[in-house]
Amino acid sequence: MSVQLRETAQALAQTLWREHTVYRERSGGVVIRGEHVQRWISLAPAGGRDEILVRVGRILDGGTTAPARSEAVVPLSTETVQLAATCRRLLAEAASGPTPAAARPTTAHHAVNSGARSGRRAGGRGFGYWAVVACVVGIAALAVYGASVGT
Repeated sequence: MSVQLRETAQALAQTLWREHTVYRERSGGVVIRGEHVQRWISLAPAGGRDEILVRVGRILDGGTTAPARSEAVVPLSTETVQLAATCRRLLAEAASGPTPAAARPTTAHHAVNSGARSGRRAGGRGFGYWAVVACVVGIAALAVYGASVGT
């Protein structure tokens, strides 16, 4: 299936983009990178015997890939033109979604660790907020006290 998947990816890449790179993933899938459009397409074996999982996503600054934004399962026997139409639809869906300013790929481990760090930072900011409020209240109380003592 990997040979047929690679041939399908080559034909699809030539149909979609003049400039592209096709390479094999460690998992046995094939990736098509379109650097000029900052998008990638992945073709991988799906659950069915003659099905492939088509996933699309963005290429971030620096060349790293963002997680998939859209996906679909299609028969491997689908003609290149129909597969290209599916990919165009998925690419349009991915492009229409929200674009975070500082998007970066995350793994489960990274997401857990960054969540812990951001939780500590949020707690630190919360403490700072309450410290400022306490200082303002204290200064106001001193001003009221000083005004009442002085009269």
